[in-house]
Amino acid sequence: MNKGLLIFCLLLTGTAEAQKYNSTKGSISFLSDALIEDIAAENTAALAILDASSRQLAFSVPVNEFQFEKKLMQAHFNEKYLETEKYPKATFQGSLSDFSMTSKASQQVTAKGKLTIHGVTKDVQIPGTLLIDAKSEIKINAAFVVALKDYNVKIPKLLWENIAEEVNVKIDFTLQPK
Repeated sequence: MNKGLLIFCLLLTGTAEAQKYNSTKGSISFLSDALIEDIAAENTAALAILDASSRQLAFSVPVNEFQFEKKLMQAHFNEKYLETEKYPKATFQGSLSDFSMTSKASQQVTAKGKLTIHGVTKDVQIPGTLLIDAKSEIKINAAFVVALKDYNVKIPKLLWENIAEEVNVKIDFTLQPK
């Protein structure tokens, strides 16, 4: 985890000549669509940075900042499933496929890199869109599925109908030039 934080900080402190963008607003949300109930949460405390010249992208998500409709769900999420005292952050470190900094049209991109959740790191490819608006802000949107077993998130047998084995994740970020 410290290695990931170090890399994230290095990305934040790069040279002034690079085309660096960092998040000003954004959210990461998820939906567990299970048989008995849906569980949804949103996190607006995540950070993102993009070095447009090298196409390097990083996210850091304080896991305990996910907000749920029901406080008991939030407590169980933090204590029993994601164990946020032990694993306080989820991160992504990787790069975006080719995109044009001069295009004002929505561009299809793929983020390839390492996603770390619950202390487990996996190689991922996440499809999404990138749009550069008139204010030179970069908007990044993506939707992907996370299999809980891939990240050693255990679902008690008693609750298998309450919690989906795969969770739908959405990312919406607006990044401004640094």
